[in-house]
Amino acid sequence: QVQLVESGGGLVQAGGSLRFSCAASGSISRIKAMAWERQAPGKQRELVARITNGGSTNYEDSVKGRFTISGDNAKNTVYLQMNSLKHEDTAVYYCIALGPAQVGFPVHSWGQGTQVTVSS
Repeated sequence: QVQLVESGGGLVQAGGSLRFSCAASGSISRIKAMAWERQAPGKQRELVARITNGGSTNYEDSVKGRFTISGDNAKNTVYLQMNSLKHEDTAVYYCIALGPAQVGFPVHSWGQGTQVTVSS
């Protein structure tokens, strides 16, 4: 089992910044990548950013150039720096622990979810 604990998020004005962190514990060896997803009211959940243990990253198009995902393998922690926030970034954000890319990044565990509200 992998446990994930998120911190960060909150309320910010448009144009502002927020930073998330997600600390993993438990069966760390099962984690081959970490990601952040978000779900806005009335919308489907979408992948925001993903980082593999090797440091390869992927971003959803709307956040490219504004969000940065990074990881600290020694601390088993992944971060999401969100800059130039827009109202449409308002959503609940979830940290996710993933298995290997070769089998399509299966989800091992979800964080508790953290609300981000961007006021326009």
